[in-house]
Amino acid sequence: MNNRTTRIDHLIDAMKYWLRHRGEIVVVKYGGSFMDSPDPAVREGVARDLIQLQVAGVRPVVVHGGGKAITRAMEKAGLKPGFIRGMRVTDEPTVRVVDQVLSHEINPEIVAAIHRLGGRARGFAGSEIFRCRQLSPEFGFVGDVTGADAERLQQTIREGFIPVVSPTAAGAGNQIYNCNADVAAAQAAIALKANRLVFMSDVPGLLRDPNSPESLIARLAVAEVDALKSAGVIDKGMIPKVDSAVAAVRAGVADVSFIDGRVNHALLLYPIGNGSGTKIVS
Repeated sequence: MNNRTTRIDHLIDAMKYWLRHRGEIVVVKYGGSFMDSPDPAVREGVARDLIQLQVAGVRPVVVHGGGKAITRAMEKAGLKPGFIRGMRVTDEPTVRVVDQVLSHEINPEIVAAIHRLGGRARGFAGSEIFRCRQLSPEFGFVGDVTGADAERLQQTIREGFIPVVSPTAAGAGNQIYNCNADVAAAQAAIALKANRLVFMSDVPGLLRDPNSPESLIARLAVAEVDALKSAGVIDKGMIPKVDSAVAAVRAGVADVSFIDGRVNHALLLYPIGNGSGTKIVS
């Protein structure tokens, strides 16, 4: 049996799996790194998988990132990106750039890709969906997402659209805040009582050694997280991702996984055990 035949067989098995799970809500955090790929096939691959899930009767919801695009736009505008402990300091000029890039450039691009491939999607600025409080004055307009408008997302799903949401949020006085997309995705999953939360990025999953794909942690129990933080295995940008995953598990989201979006059809294949990714378990 050749590799192409094997891949087709795996996709058939995956679609049979998803058909058995019709009606499930799957929240997908779509990493901003994919939007930076020079290969349009990488960007369109995720859109195709989302459409296939929708065709199978699954109800996907997308929360996307876009950090690198924000940095490029800031530099073009003559603004110097600043970071504290890996988090972008967001003053008033910066939050305007953030909102423009995330909600009015990247978000419509993702929606357009889904439409171009035959799917139905509806884009939302995160400030229309997410609520937040200010994370800390030292970060400026950076918000900690505290909730999501589940009814608006549910209505969009009932109307046959894939909701696509940017990671901004409304705070006091409807001020727009820049938010971590992992946290936003987890809050969407919690508010929707989603069956699954999938974090797609450009790494194989959680690695004990970031330089060794063979060190992949296939299953991570919530009780192990603090020790891995102390050991530096969970560090920097992985901290909010793992903390968000833990919050979702504790809130009752049954399947929380980190998968490698560079793998062709990763979103379709991950539940049937394609040998990649990390599952967070209670």
